[in-house]
Amino acid sequence: MSSTNLKITIDGSAGSAAPYEQLRAQIASQARSGKLPVGFKLPTVRGLAEELGLAANTVAKAYRALEADGVIETRGRNGTFVAAAGDSAAREAASAAQAFAERVHRLGLTEAEAVTAATAALRARYAAR
Repeated sequence: MSSTNLKITIDGSAGSAAPYEQLRAQIASQARSGKLPVGFKLPTVRGLAEELGLAANTVAKAYRALEADGVIETRGRNGTFVAAAGDSAAREAASAAQAFAERVHRLGLTEAEAVTAATAALRARYAAR
């Protein structure tokens, strides 16, 4: 697909991630990298679904996840746009880290045990990509 800046490729082969996850990850990556600038207007759900050969619900699910993550924002009838996600993502990550720190402290883990647990979880998550 080649809307102005948006370049999305969906891999339909066995073993590949679900199409909505591929779409979500690619838009998020392009927004973080700056390939999709803040304020870039994304295609409508229906329009992007048609271009990619996906169901509209698949695109809608990806858009909902991206909006929940602060990567995109919907402005009613005006459309869906890339949000200024850097600050939002950093704030949300800091909040999640704070919640983790509070929880492991209540559980009685040492700082080293908490770091080990967090590192293992991060490695497992990022290796799954």
